[in-house]
Amino acid sequence: MRPLLSLLSPAGARGRLSILIWHRVLPAQDAIFPEEMHAARFDATLGWIKRAFNVLPLHAAAAQLKTGTLPARALAITFDDGYEDNHSVALPLLRKHGLTATFFIATSFIDGGRMWNDTVIETVRRASVGAFDAGEFGRYELGDANTRRAAIDSLIGKIKYLGFDARRAAVDALAARAGVTLPHDLMMSADQVRDLKAAGMTIGAHTRSHPILAKIAQEDALAEIAQGRAELEEMIGERVTLFAYPNGRPDQDYRSEHVVMVREMGFDAAVSTTWGASRHGDDPFQLRRFSPWDTSRGKFLTRMGFNQLRSPAKIPLA
Repeated sequence: MRPLLSLLSPAGARGRLSILIWHRVLPAQDAIFPEEMHAARFDATLGWIKRAFNVLPLHAAAAQLKTGTLPARALAITFDDGYEDNHSVALPLLRKHGLTATFFIATSFIDGGRMWNDTVIETVRRASVGAFDAGEFGRYELGDANTRRAAIDSLIGKIKYLGFDARRAAVDALAARAGVTLPHDLMMSADQVRDLKAAGMTIGAHTRSHPILAKIAQEDALAEIAQGRAELEEMIGERVTLFAYPNGRPDQDYRSEHVVMVREMGFDAAVSTTWGASRHGDDPFQLRRFSPWDTSRGKFLTRMGFNQLRSPAKIPLA
Protein backbone atom coordinates (compact mmCIF):
# COMPACT_ATOMS: atom_id res chain seq x y z
CA MET A 1 0.00 0.00 0.00
CA ARG A 2 2.92 2.42 0.53
CA PRO A 3 3.46 3.07 -3.22
CA LEU A 4 -0.26 3.70 -3.76
CA LEU A 5 -0.49 5.96 -0.71
CA SER A 6 2.57 7.85 -1.96
CA LEU A 7 0.84 8.44 -5.30
CA LEU A 8 -2.24 9.75 -3.50
CA SER A 9 -0.23 11.81 -1.02
CA PRO A 10 3.15 12.76 -2.50
CA ALA A 11 5.70 15.02 -0.86
CA GLY A 12 5.51 18.75 -1.36
CA ALA A 13 2.73 21.03 -2.54
CA ARG A 14 0.58 18.16 -3.83
CA GLY A 15 0.77 16.40 -0.48
CA ARG A 16 -2.29 15.61 1.60
CA LEU A 17 -2.53 15.47 5.36
CA SER A 18 -4.50 12.65 6.97
CA ILE A 19 -5.55 13.37 10.55
CA LEU A 20 -6.92 10.49 12.60
CA ILE A 21 -9.44 11.10 15.39
CA TRP A 22 -10.22 8.93 18.38
CA HIS A 23 -11.81 9.56 21.75
CA ARG A 24 -11.05 6.54 23.91
CA VAL A 25 -8.78 3.50 24.01
CA LEU A 26 -10.40 1.03 26.39
CA PRO A 27 -8.31 -1.56 28.27
CA ALA A 28 -10.40 -4.35 26.68
CA GLN A 29 -13.31 -4.65 24.27
CA ASP A 30 -16.63 -3.36 25.63
CA ALA A 31 -19.67 -5.59 25.03
CA ILE A 32 -21.96 -2.56 24.65
CA PHE A 33 -19.54 -0.69 22.34
CA PRO A 34 -17.61 -3.47 20.57
CA GLU A 35 -16.49 -1.05 17.85
CA GLU A 36 -14.81 1.28 20.35
CA MET A 37 -11.03 1.29 20.13
CA HIS A 38 -9.35 -0.92 22.73
CA ALA A 39 -5.77 -1.65 23.68
CA ALA A 40 -5.07 -4.72 21.55
CA ARG A 41 -6.61 -3.18 18.45
CA PHE A 42 -4.90 0.16 19.03
CA ASP A 43 -1.54 -1.57 19.37
CA ALA A 44 -2.06 -3.29 16.02
CA THR A 45 -3.40 -0.13 14.36
CA LEU A 46 -0.39 1.91 15.45
CA GLY A 47 1.84 -0.73 13.87
CA TRP A 48 -0.01 -0.42 10.54
CA ILE A 49 0.16 3.37 10.71
CA LYS A 50 3.86 3.46 11.52
CA ARG A 51 4.75 1.20 8.58
CA ALA A 52 2.54 2.99 6.04
CA PHE A 53 2.68 6.69 6.99
CA ASN A 54 5.02 9.45 8.09
CA VAL A 55 3.52 10.42 11.44
CA LEU A 56 4.04 14.04 12.47
CA PRO A 57 2.96 16.14 15.45
CA LEU A 58 -0.16 18.01 14.34
CA HIS A 59 1.32 21.49 14.86
CA ALA A 60 4.27 20.60 12.60
CA ALA A 61 2.04 18.91 10.03
CA ALA A 62 -0.31 21.91 9.86
CA ALA A 63 2.62 24.28 9.35
CA GLN A 64 4.11 22.10 6.60
CA LEU A 65 0.72 21.76 4.91
CA LYS A 66 0.46 25.54 4.81
CA THR A 67 3.91 25.91 3.21
CA GLY A 68 3.51 22.95 0.85
CA THR A 69 6.40 21.01 2.39
CA LEU A 70 4.70 17.90 3.75
CA PRO A 71 6.49 14.57 3.42
CA ALA A 72 4.76 11.83 1.44
CA ARG A 73 2.01 9.96 3.29
CA ALA A 74 1.80 12.58 6.05
CA LEU A 75 -0.42 11.75 9.01
CA ALA A 76 -1.20 13.11 12.48
CA ILE A 77 -2.99 11.40 15.38
CA THR A 78 -5.53 13.19 17.59
CA PHE A 79 -7.78 12.44 20.56
CA ASP A 80 -10.77 14.49 21.72
CA ASP A 81 -12.24 15.28 25.13
CA GLY A 82 -9.65 14.12 27.67
CA TYR A 83 -10.56 10.60 28.76
CA GLU A 84 -8.44 8.97 31.46
CA ASP A 85 -7.66 5.98 29.25
CA ASN A 86 -5.84 8.36 26.88
CA HIS A 87 -3.19 8.51 29.60
CA SER A 88 -3.34 5.02 31.09
CA VAL A 89 -3.86 3.00 27.89
CA ALA A 90 -3.12 5.09 24.77
CA LEU A 91 0.03 6.84 25.99
CA PRO A 92 2.04 3.67 26.77
CA LEU A 93 1.16 2.26 23.34
CA LEU A 94 2.08 5.49 21.55
CA ARG A 95 5.42 5.45 23.36
CA LYS A 96 5.94 1.77 22.48
CA HIS A 97 5.64 2.63 18.78
CA GLY A 98 7.57 5.90 19.06
CA LEU A 99 4.60 7.98 17.88
CA THR A 100 3.12 11.28 19.04
CA ALA A 101 -0.47 12.53 19.24
CA THR A 102 -2.41 15.69 20.01
CA PHE A 103 -4.95 15.55 22.85
CA PHE A 104 -7.80 18.09 22.70
CA ILE A 105 -9.04 18.66 26.25
CA ALA A 106 -12.42 20.01 27.43
CA THR A 107 -11.22 21.51 30.70
CA SER A 108 -14.36 21.54 32.83
CA PHE A 109 -14.32 17.73 33.03
CA ILE A 110 -10.73 17.42 34.27
CA ASP A 111 -10.25 16.16 37.86
CA GLY A 112 -13.43 14.16 38.38
CA GLY A 113 -15.90 15.56 35.88
CA ARG A 114 -18.07 13.57 33.51
CA MET A 115 -19.41 14.42 30.06
CA TRP A 116 -23.18 14.36 29.61
CA ASN A 117 -23.12 11.48 27.12
CA ASP A 118 -21.12 9.39 29.59
CA THR A 119 -23.78 10.04 32.21
CA VAL A 120 -26.29 8.50 29.78
CA ILE A 121 -24.00 5.58 28.93
CA GLU A 122 -23.08 4.75 32.51
CA THR A 123 -26.66 5.17 33.72
CA VAL A 124 -27.95 2.65 31.19
CA ARG A 125 -24.96 0.34 31.75
CA ARG A 126 -25.64 0.22 35.50
CA ALA A 127 -29.45 0.23 35.44
CA SER A 128 -31.27 -2.88 36.63
CA VAL A 129 -32.54 -5.44 34.13
CA GLY A 130 -36.13 -4.75 33.12
CA ALA A 131 -38.18 -1.71 32.18
CA PHE A 132 -36.43 1.64 32.55
CA ASP A 133 -38.70 4.69 32.63
CA ALA A 134 -36.75 7.59 31.08
CA GLY A 135 -39.60 10.06 31.63
CA GLU A 136 -40.21 12.34 28.66
CA PHE A 137 -37.62 10.40 26.63
CA GLY A 138 -39.52 7.13 26.66
CA ARG A 139 -39.47 3.68 28.20
CA TYR A 140 -36.79 1.09 27.51
CA GLU A 141 -36.48 -2.63 28.16
CA LEU A 142 -32.96 -3.28 29.40
CA GLY A 143 -31.41 -6.70 29.33
CA ASP A 144 -28.33 -7.68 27.34
CA ALA A 145 -25.67 -5.49 25.73
CA ASN A 146 -27.74 -5.05 22.57
CA THR A 147 -30.83 -3.65 24.31
CA ARG A 148 -28.68 -1.35 26.42
CA ARG A 149 -26.84 -0.07 23.35
CA ALA A 150 -30.15 0.63 21.58
CA ALA A 151 -31.38 2.58 24.62
CA ILE A 152 -28.14 4.57 24.82
CA ASP A 153 -28.24 5.49 21.13
CA SER A 154 -31.87 6.54 21.36
CA LEU A 155 -31.39 8.66 24.49
CA ILE A 156 -28.26 10.39 23.21
CA GLY A 157 -30.04 11.22 19.95
CA LYS A 158 -32.94 12.81 21.86
CA ILE A 159 -30.78 14.78 24.31
CA LYS A 160 -27.78 15.82 22.23
CA TYR A 161 -29.07 19.11 20.84
CA LEU A 162 -30.85 20.37 23.94
CA GLY A 163 -29.51 23.57 25.46
CA PHE A 164 -26.67 23.17 27.94
CA ASP A 165 -28.75 23.55 31.11
CA ALA A 166 -31.62 21.43 29.76
CA ARG A 167 -29.21 18.70 28.70
CA ARG A 168 -27.51 18.58 32.08
CA ALA A 169 -30.87 18.47 33.87
CA ALA A 170 -32.06 15.68 31.58
CA VAL A 171 -29.09 13.39 32.17
CA ASP A 172 -29.09 14.04 35.92
CA ALA A 173 -32.78 13.09 35.98
CA LEU A 174 -32.04 9.87 34.10
CA ALA A 175 -29.41 8.85 36.66
CA ALA A 176 -31.79 9.66 39.51
CA ARG A 177 -34.57 7.59 37.94
CA ALA A 178 -32.22 4.63 37.55
CA GLY A 179 -30.91 4.96 41.11
CA VAL A 180 -27.32 4.25 40.03
CA THR A 181 -23.93 5.37 41.33
CA LEU A 182 -21.92 6.93 38.53
CA PRO A 183 -18.12 6.94 38.10
CA HIS A 184 -15.97 10.04 38.63
CA ASP A 185 -12.75 8.73 37.11
CA LEU A 186 -13.56 8.67 33.39
CA MET A 187 -11.59 11.83 32.58
CA MET A 188 -7.97 12.74 33.15
CA SER A 189 -6.61 14.67 36.08
CA ALA A 190 -4.58 17.83 35.59
CA ASP A 191 -1.48 15.87 36.57
CA GLN A 192 -2.17 13.35 33.82
CA VAL A 193 -2.58 16.14 31.25
CA ARG A 194 0.79 17.52 32.34
CA ASP A 195 2.25 14.02 32.10
CA LEU A 196 1.11 13.76 28.48
CA LYS A 197 2.89 17.02 27.74
CA ALA A 198 6.04 15.85 29.51
CA ALA A 199 5.96 12.67 27.40
CA GLY A 200 6.21 14.74 24.20
CA MET A 201 2.52 14.85 23.33
CA THR A 202 0.71 18.02 22.24
CA ILE A 203 -2.18 19.50 24.21
CA GLY A 204 -4.92 21.32 22.28
CA ALA A 205 -8.02 23.28 23.30
CA HIS A 206 -11.56 21.89 22.96
CA THR A 207 -13.62 24.58 24.75
CA ARG A 208 -14.38 24.45 28.45
CA SER A 209 -17.61 22.42 28.66
CA HIS A 210 -17.91 20.98 25.12
CA PRO A 211 -21.02 22.87 23.95
CA ILE A 212 -22.37 22.74 20.42
CA LEU A 213 -21.06 26.15 19.41
CA ALA A 214 -23.76 26.67 16.79
CA LYS A 215 -26.43 26.28 19.49
CA ILE A 216 -25.18 28.91 21.94
CA ALA A 217 -24.88 32.70 21.84
CA GLN A 218 -21.78 34.10 20.17
CA GLU A 219 -20.52 35.70 23.37
CA ASP A 220 -20.88 32.37 25.16
CA ALA A 221 -19.03 30.58 22.36
CA LEU A 222 -16.22 33.10 22.56
CA ALA A 223 -15.98 32.63 26.32
CA GLU A 224 -15.99 28.83 26.03
CA ILE A 225 -13.11 28.85 23.56
CA ALA A 226 -11.08 31.49 25.41
CA GLN A 227 -11.59 30.09 28.91
CA GLY A 228 -10.82 26.52 27.87
CA ARG A 229 -7.59 27.67 26.29
CA ALA A 230 -6.60 29.84 29.27
CA GLU A 231 -7.19 26.99 31.71
CA LEU A 232 -5.05 24.64 29.63
CA GLU A 233 -2.26 27.17 29.32
CA GLU A 234 -2.22 27.62 33.08
CA MET A 235 -2.30 23.84 33.51
CA ILE A 236 0.64 23.01 31.24
CA GLY A 237 2.57 26.27 31.48
CA GLU A 238 2.82 27.09 27.78
CA ARG A 239 0.87 28.51 24.85
CA VAL A 240 -1.87 26.34 23.34
CA THR A 241 -1.86 26.69 19.55
CA LEU A 242 -4.40 24.12 18.31
CA PHE A 243 -8.20 23.90 18.64
CA ALA A 244 -10.86 21.26 17.93
CA TYR A 245 -14.50 22.24 17.41
CA PRO A 246 -16.80 20.15 19.68
CA ASN A 247 -18.57 17.52 17.56
CA GLY A 248 -16.96 19.31 14.64
CA ARG A 249 -19.49 19.14 11.79
CA PRO A 250 -19.54 22.33 9.68
CA ASP A 251 -22.83 24.27 9.70
CA GLN A 252 -24.40 21.82 12.16
CA ASP A 253 -21.98 22.06 15.11
CA TYR A 254 -19.98 25.18 14.26
CA ARG A 255 -20.36 27.99 11.75
CA SER A 256 -18.16 30.46 9.93
CA GLU A 257 -18.27 32.95 12.82
CA HIS A 258 -16.65 30.36 15.09
CA VAL A 259 -13.87 29.82 12.56
CA VAL A 260 -13.28 33.58 12.63
CA MET A 261 -13.17 33.55 16.45
CA VAL A 262 -10.55 30.81 16.51
CA ARG A 263 -8.43 32.51 13.87
CA GLU A 264 -8.61 35.92 15.55
CA MET A 265 -7.71 34.46 18.95
CA GLY A 266 -4.34 33.56 17.47
CA PHE A 267 -4.58 29.79 17.23
CA ASP A 268 -2.30 28.32 14.55
CA ALA A 269 -4.79 25.72 13.27
CA ALA A 270 -8.09 24.02 14.09
CA VAL A 271 -9.69 20.68 13.24
CA SER A 272 -13.21 19.63 12.30
CA THR A 273 -14.71 16.16 11.89
CA THR A 274 -15.29 16.54 8.16
CA TRP A 275 -13.99 13.42 6.41
CA GLY A 276 -11.14 13.69 3.97
CA ALA A 277 -7.46 14.61 3.83
CA SER A 278 -6.49 18.27 3.83
CA ARG A 279 -4.54 19.76 0.91
CA HIS A 280 -2.19 22.69 0.47
CA GLY A 281 -4.35 25.80 0.25
CA ASP A 282 -7.17 24.43 2.42
CA ASP A 283 -8.38 26.49 5.36
CA PRO A 284 -5.96 25.76 8.25
CA PHE A 285 -8.82 26.42 10.67
CA GLN A 286 -10.99 23.63 9.24
CA LEU A 287 -8.58 20.73 8.82
CA ARG A 288 -10.32 17.43 8.10
CA ARG A 289 -10.23 14.32 10.27
CA PHE A 290 -11.22 10.72 9.75
CA SER A 291 -10.60 7.29 11.28
CA PRO A 292 -11.32 3.96 9.57
CA TRP A 293 -13.32 1.53 11.65
CA ASP A 294 -11.85 -1.56 10.02
CA THR A 295 -10.16 -4.23 12.12
CA SER A 296 -7.88 -5.71 9.43
CA ARG A 297 -4.74 -4.06 8.06
CA GLY A 298 -5.78 -4.34 4.39
CA LYS A 299 -9.21 -2.81 4.87
CA PHE A 300 -7.88 -0.11 7.18
CA LEU A 301 -5.24 1.04 4.69
CA THR A 302 -7.62 0.76 1.74
CA ARG A 303 -10.12 3.03 3.46
CA MET A 304 -7.31 5.44 4.30
CA GLY A 305 -6.49 5.51 0.60
CA PHE A 306 -10.06 6.26 -0.41
CA ASN A 307 -10.17 9.00 2.23
CA GLN A 308 -7.30 10.75 0.42
CA LEU A 309 -9.65 11.28 -2.52
CA ARG A 310 -12.38 13.09 -0.59
CA SER A 311 -12.82 16.82 -1.23
CA PRO A 312 -15.61 18.03 1.05
CA ALA A 313 -16.99 21.52 0.63
CA LYS A 314 -15.47 24.16 2.89
CA ILE A 315 -17.40 26.74 4.89
CA PRO A 316 -16.83 30.23 3.48
CA LEU A 317 -15.44 32.60 6.08
CA ALA A 318 -17.59 35.55 7.09
